[in-house]
This record gives sequence, C-alpha cells and structure tokens, in this order.
Amino acid sequence: MIEHPESLLKDKEHIDDLERNGYGIIQRKDGFCFGMDAVLLSGFAQVKEGENVLDLGTGTGIIPILLEAKTKGRRFTGLEIQEEVADMARRSVCLNQLEEKVEIVLGDIKEAGELFPRSSFDVVTSNPPYIRDDHGLKNPEIRKAVSRHEILCTLDDVVREAAKLVKPGGRFYLVHRPQRLMEIITAMKQVKLEPKRLKFVHPFIDREANMVLIEAVRGGGSMVKVEKPVIVFRKPGVYTEEIREVYGY
Repeated sequence: MIEHPESLLKDKEHIDDLERNGYGIIQRKDGFCFGMDAVLLSGFAQVKEGENVLDLGTGTGIIPILLEAKTKGRRFTGLEIQEEVADMARRSVCLNQLEEKVEIVLGDIKEAGELFPRSSFDVVTSNPPYIRDDHGLKNPEIRKAVSRHEILCTLDDVVREAAKLVKPGGRFYLVHRPQRLMEIITAMKQVKLEPKRLKFVHPFIDREANMVLIEAVRGGGSMVKVEKPVIVFRKPGVYTEEIREVYGY
C-alpha cells in the first residue's frame, strides 16, 4: 500500500483492509460495498500462471484485486459502467500499487464484445445484479440499485458477452442466486458455455442456499460436478473454518 493512502480518498470514503498482501480497497459509506459473494467468487475462480482475466461489472474493483493477490495470473481487467465507481476502483488499484497488473476500463457490459478483442481472455468472472428489473423494491441510491437490480444489464447480456470474450476452452465464473439456476444454465448453453462445476453457498448449515458459484467452459463437454457446499457461518457472527482458511476471513 502507498504511503499516505488517505490522499486518495474523497468525501465519505474509507479504506477497508482486505486481509490479503496488505491490500486495501476504497469504499463509500453511502454506496454499494462489496460483500461475501465477491470474496467467494474470488476463491472459487481458478486462475493459472500467466493467464489474463476480465471481470464484467467490476464495481470498486474487488474481484480483480483479490485475484491478483491470490493467483499468479498475468493481467487483470475490470469493466465498470458507472464513472464514479470506476474512478474509485482505479484509485484502489493505485492504493495497492497494482497499476502494472490491474486495469479498470469504463464501459458497458452490453458492448464488452466490442471493447475488447474477441476470445482474448483465459478467464472471465462476474458478480452481476441478481434481481430482475421488474422484481423487488429498488434502493433510491442509484449506485446500490444498479448493483442489485438488472437496470443497466441483464443476465443474458453478461453471459452473451462473456462467451464472446473468453477463449475456446477458457473459463467463465459466475456468482448468482440459486432461484435463477435453470435460467443461468439455459443462457450459458445457448452461447456454448458448458457448466462444469457448481458449488452452493449456505449462510448456516441448516439454511437453504442463498448463492451459487458456477464454472462454465467455452466449448466444454456436458458433464458437471456439484461440489461440496460452502457454509459461511458456524454461528451468528462467527465464520466457519473453511471461510477463514480458504477464503482468508
């Protein structure tokens, strides 16, 4: 982390410790802050040495920064449509002195296939909005609403553009809601992304899953592995050993 990190902060912003490599991330108190879903996705995604990674809808840059800390990937790119949020992500990159490895690009997921060369990434990740635009109450704070509701892009948009940008045999990693699993699988198969690994996430051992992690391979075979589920909390406020050991919390 740079000296005098507070020099990068704007009004109502603070730095959260990522507990990885001494890294931090800039967050805004009245904006959408990263959650367990981003942390779990960064632990589920497999990035090999020398691979190039794209994160669609990167928000404050949490996934590229965590993947840089956890893997030996060569370069990490985050695409974000909201200018203010992208600026925050760029400052987090500077905060951690990662300018040589992490780039934040301002742009629309729906046009990602035109912003980057086709089939140019080994890995694509996304933690997209979970809620359809016509479902649920929207947060009046637009940054939070865009992060949770499909206002600026849909599930189909994310999957379609990921398929354009990942190399043949490359991997697409997604975290989403289990209630939309069949919709997700259908969307993936339509663009020749074949689900290969599924992992359900449960808040407690006796609760139903509230997240699902999916790995799909472009042009892969039809066999899928359902992995052992992740249990987040041992009891209220206390993470399980797996979360602490595997995911760093």
